[in-house]
Amino acid sequence: MSHTPDTGCEEYNSLTRRGFIGSTAGLVAGVAAASWVPKVVLAQSASQRDVILSIFLRGGSDGLGMVYPFLDNNYYTSRPTINNPRPDSSLPNRGTALDGQFAISAPMASLVPAFRAGDLLIVHGCGLQDNTRSHFDAQRFLEVGRARDASLMTGWLGRHLATSTPMRSDAPLRALGLSSGLQRTLVGAPKTLPIPNPANFSLGGDANTRTARADWLRDEYAASEAVVGAPALDALNTIALLGRINFTGYTPSGGAVYPTTGFGRGMRAAAALIRADVGIEAIQLDIGGWDTHANQGTTTGSMARIMTDLAQSMAAFHADVLTGATATRVTVVVVSEFGRNVRENGSLGTDHGRGTVFFAMGPGISGGRVMTNNWVPLARENLEDRQDLRVTIDHRDVLAEIVQRRLGNSNLATIFPGYTPTVRGVTR
Repeated sequence: MSHTPDTGCEEYNSLTRRGFIGSTAGLVAGVAAASWVPKVVLAQSASQRDVILSIFLRGGSDGLGMVYPFLDNNYYTSRPTINNPRPDSSLPNRGTALDGQFAISAPMASLVPAFRAGDLLIVHGCGLQDNTRSHFDAQRFLEVGRARDASLMTGWLGRHLATSTPMRSDAPLRALGLSSGLQRTLVGAPKTLPIPNPANFSLGGDANTRTARADWLRDEYAASEAVVGAPALDALNTIALLGRINFTGYTPSGGAVYPTTGFGRGMRAAAALIRADVGIEAIQLDIGGWDTHANQGTTTGSMARIMTDLAQSMAAFHADVLTGATATRVTVVVVSEFGRNVRENGSLGTDHGRGTVFFAMGPGISGGRVMTNNWVPLARENLEDRQDLRVTIDHRDVLAEIVQRRLGNSNLATIFPGYTPTVRGVTR
């Protein structure tokens, strides 16, 4: 469930073509293989744990195009063409003030109700402490939870699942990536599969013989060694499990309407799967198109369309799953590998930068605010390398607090090796 952008960034295009994300599906290195892994205490199963929905904005999202300091004249002088109008302006594409300092862009306005309800936290100046501007490196560093460690092959969310007991012991599927290849974030997770469309997950071949072939495979694998038989049986059980969920006929709650985009359909499928209460604990989705080197279109162009898709899909999920009498314990996190330059370039776009906006959403999130750490005006002397928003909140601070306090897993030294998180007050 991803969108591939048409951009001028050769590295990003090459990265997408190589399909590096899908290539990680075969990486099964155990967390015990690396020398840095401390003793793991298996997190206990509990009904009070949240399901996590992880969303990756691939391409390096422009956080200042999403949420911007509308009283800072430096923002407007740095972006004379691609800025978001002040909330108090008369322009039709003006943003909405969230507080006395920050506004959210018009294409993201669908998220204002979740923000006002206190369920959406916006973390600005967030990202990697490592200063790479490579898509390939930054995405990998963020997904594995540690920069420049070639020995670390599993993802932070994969290690969370590997060090926690299942929510349901009989669940054949604990996590899935809504993708044709397993995203690195989930690599290392037990009972986890990449499934681009759960509604169509089945054995290939002639539909008339599908049941008979599945029965034969089940009988054959039942007698196999556990290392071979168990994964095969889990896959067959997953086919049967997903076949019982009415993805096509799923009716969202709360009047929610999901966009008819690839990402919107992915969010709708995630909601249906979570609502089915079959033991799913983690879902990973991607949405691309954020590598906006040229013709960024913050208010009416290409970036505006992607922001609208993201915001409307998240708003629908909030109304459908996270609110009302049928609200479910779910935390949503939205990350990107890096932000963009503060100043627009000569092609009416922005080049690779540093700090950006991360989002966390759910009833267990201390939202309704824009979280910053020592925010300063966007004057050039305050910027990193005189061009970028500084990373003042490490992404692992946000994720680690959610892992420990919402997902019930205290093995942070294993999940985020070599890092001691700072508690920022992300959760309630």
